[in-house]
Amino acid sequence: MPIKPLVKFASKSFTLPDTCVNLRVALDDTRKDLTDIAQLISVDPSLSAKILKLANSALFRFPSQIETVPKALNVIGGEAAYNISIAETANIAFKTFNSTTIDFADYWQKAVMCGVIAKCIALQTQSRGSERFFVLGILQGLSELIVASKHAKAYAKYQNDTEICAPLAKQMKHFGFTFPECSGHIIEEWKLPQSLFIPLKGLKHPPSGRMNLEESIVYFAIAMCECEGKDIDLESLPQINNQAIETVGLSDEDYDMIINYSRLETSNIANLINS
Repeated sequence: MPIKPLVKFASKSFTLPDTCVNLRVALDDTRKDLTDIAQLISVDPSLSAKILKLANSALFRFPSQIETVPKALNVIGGEAAYNISIAETANIAFKTFNSTTIDFADYWQKAVMCGVIAKCIALQTQSRGSERFFVLGILQGLSELIVASKHAKAYAKYQNDTEICAPLAKQMKHFGFTFPECSGHIIEEWKLPQSLFIPLKGLKHPPSGRMNLEESIVYFAIAMCECEGKDIDLESLPQINNQAIETVGLSDEDYDMIINYSRLETSNIANLINS
């Protein structure tokens, strides 16, 4: 199954909201400060509300209540606010490509859990810009909805495949590409920042080379989501990329802490963005 027609379909079917585009332009403009960014965000009541809710959520763990957009930006930063806008945009995009073959509520919960896990791993590994990994975890499965919408029979066959193996291996087996790889091409076409599509485009099976830390974090988050609620040992998954797992370097205690936190917070965060 070729990627190019799916990318073309996605780019024609969905365009980024103006606020999202304008926010990226403002953040890249050295003449703009946080006051300008706050004014731009405040024009969009929905985005303002979500930034305030998420800034006050366990995702950021700020000790006191944040009541205004300027204060939120001072605490979480403009890039984090942009990533929240992308998370909201992803939710809108997912609904655009919703398919009857997928339970959207379950799909959205899983996407957010992947994002929460990716952010937690990024924090644990002291990776720069941990909020970006929250968005990467959400966006990596975008193409799954598009495949389900455009190729329902092939997707149903994939869903009904009971073979236990690493998620990217199964995706490659059925479609000839991985969902993160295809999603990376789609969001590149949407002209999102390189930091949001390059790590996803690198998530191939088998990998073209040694996975770097960014790719390994998202890979590990996807694998953790796949094992969640199942009696499966992640490291013993057939065709799992052990190099990526070693690169992340989580201890058993780290793993347990991350999965327990993600179970607790995923529904709250998913509902905040979806509200």
